[in-house]
Amino acid sequence: MASEPGDRNSTLRRCLGVLRDARNDSEQFAALLLVTKAVRAGEVDAKTRRQIFDAIGFTFPNRLLASRQPPAGCPEDTFRALGLTLLACFCTDPELAGHSQILNKIPTFNDILVSPCSPDNTSMIDDVYQCLSAVMATTRGPRELVTKGTVSALCQAYVNCSYGSDRALTLLLGLLAIAEAKCWQKDAPHLLAVLSKLSDDFLKTEDMTKFELCEVLPHFIPLSPPLTQNSQGLECLHRLYKGLANILGSKLSQLQRDPALKLAACLVQACGSEWIPAGNAGSKFLALLVNLACVEVRLTLEEPDPFEVEGKKEVVTACYVLIEMGIQECLREEKPLLEEVQKMQLMRIMEEAFGAVIFYLRQVKREELQDPFIFASVRILGAWIAEETSSLKQEICELLPFLVHYAKKLFKEGSPAASLLQPELVSTKGSGLPQDALRFLLPGFCHLTAEDRPRDILISAGAPALLCEYFLHQWEVLTSELGSLTPLTSTEMSLQTACGIFLNLVVTAPDLIRRDKTFSSLMDLLLKSLPLLLPQKDHLVLAANMATLGLMMARILASSAVLQGTQSAKEFFRATICFLSQAHTAQADPGSDSLAAAVSPAYTSAWADVRELWFLGMQALASCVPLFPWLPQAVLQAQWLEDLSELLTRVSPASVDFELIAAFQGVLVELVRASKPCRDVILSHHGREWANLYGMAALEQCLSEQ
Repeated sequence: MASEPGDRNSTLRRCLGVLRDARNDSEQFAALLLVTKAVRAGEVDAKTRRQIFDAIGFTFPNRLLASRQPPAGCPEDTFRALGLTLLACFCTDPELAGHSQILNKIPTFNDILVSPCSPDNTSMIDDVYQCLSAVMATTRGPRELVTKGTVSALCQAYVNCSYGSDRALTLLLGLLAIAEAKCWQKDAPHLLAVLSKLSDDFLKTEDMTKFELCEVLPHFIPLSPPLTQNSQGLECLHRLYKGLANILGSKLSQLQRDPALKLAACLVQACGSEWIPAGNAGSKFLALLVNLACVEVRLTLEEPDPFEVEGKKEVVTACYVLIEMGIQECLREEKPLLEEVQKMQLMRIMEEAFGAVIFYLRQVKREELQDPFIFASVRILGAWIAEETSSLKQEICELLPFLVHYAKKLFKEGSPAASLLQPELVSTKGSGLPQDALRFLLPGFCHLTAEDRPRDILISAGAPALLCEYFLHQWEVLTSELGSLTPLTSTEMSLQTACGIFLNLVVTAPDLIRRDKTFSSLMDLLLKSLPLLLPQKDHLVLAANMATLGLMMARILASSAVLQGTQSAKEFFRATICFLSQAHTAQADPGSDSLAAAVSPAYTSAWADVRELWFLGMQALASCVPLFPWLPQAVLQAQWLEDLSELLTRVSPASVDFELIAAFQGVLVELVRASKPCRDVILSHHGREWANLYGMAALEQCLSEQ
């Protein structure tokens, strides 16, 4: 007959009394057996568990775990099993689970997990998992588990299908959710082994497990290191591709399709399209993937039911990732995965999907602006506008005021938008702004400001002032990074693209530059920034953008106070002269004995991005010479005229193309007209001769005039 709760509690109290008053190990051990029996039966509440700990402490369980000699006639692990049961009991108290005496047992727990387990010892494994789960729920726990090797132990337990391997997988998922980068950094081979088993199961299984694995697999696909870097990772990717091809090529319910689309999106975020093989099967799969994503977006957003959209945000966000890959693949010219016909079909299908995205964004209410899904929708629309401005022109123009308002709100107020369902979608490493929606809209705005109607709408919506503020902020972020050996960051890209927008405005809306005071602030920033940026290595493209923009703006704002011979203005022009004057050099011509004009080595790698800016900068400098009386003196101090004379004298005229000659002549003519000292230097360096040699008729005429 079962004992009553009152009887059990009184028995436990007597046992605890014996534990406290025990004179030797035998008495303590006897009482302990009764306590652990009650603990295993789940008959102890939180208060009693704490009383057990107060009576025993950590010392006795530690001795039990360390003991290798069981009592006569008992199984080998009797003492260890008792010790683990007590620790598992203690771990139900969160305060004790984070105690150093528990944390320093992590290696012991790991050893038990990877040791062979007999059917009689399964309770030890259960206790270990209970301890590990409790530790992971503490503040220090996850870090301790990763550094003390638990990831490796859990991986081995899962791959070997050991007892409790499902719990090993659950714990791994938890650790990866908290500390993915550290887990992969420390235990990549073991995690790859788990991914290998999961991907193998995913390919081979033909029941609902396949769709359950779609939910698990994304947690084991690292963003870094890429799976494409080693053969085992590539094998996993191939199995995942084949498994997804099997799923998506079949008739599916929504519950089955959604996890598959999310898994595909996860693979795209980690590996781009590299996991999709080249060839007919791969191109059909890619087209199918993007097609399904577009259909899902349209179904969800074209007739939005607020409740339905709420439940579909995660899968639609995944579809955005797949559609962005579709845009990139349609634009890819080198080794394309898609045929031209497929590209044209996909562009039409994606256009319809973006029509749905625009329709959805036009329904957004003011109180919804903080929703991360709005951020994801704006981000993907930005990717489309950046590449396809001719499509949906009317709809995009109508949405522009909303996009400016949204970007401004996030920039000014801050936003939790970075906590998106899929964090990588809004990763802003280097941008300095977790709510940086503007970064994703800049490329599209750059195209749109070159066209009259969208430019007028953007100006009316207040985009120029917002962009100036944004530029100032991003410059502050970049200056904190300068000097660090970082690759091109999103901050630097944003600054370059913003320069492109400002250049469009300078050319097409000069009156705006004159009347809007924010451009005076921008001019001031450019004057002070370029001299700092130009000497920095690996920032030549941004320096070219800022130099050319500054020169173009200086023509319009020549009368402003900041340009009236101030120190910052003189330093800026010295920096622009340095940038323009050092772009070309003389080098050996392989086809002859003479020297040829060539792009300087320091400019070669960036010249494709810098060339157009350099020529535009030369034109702008020529326009500035008559506006700033002190500018010719800066040219003389830089000894550019002497260097240019030497270059043109030494190289073969045939090696200097007409466009370059015209650029040099434009600046030289203005310098000769504005400054007698400049004219004298050119004449003293055989200026008439090489002007004639290169067909610089306008320069020849200026030099001949008295």
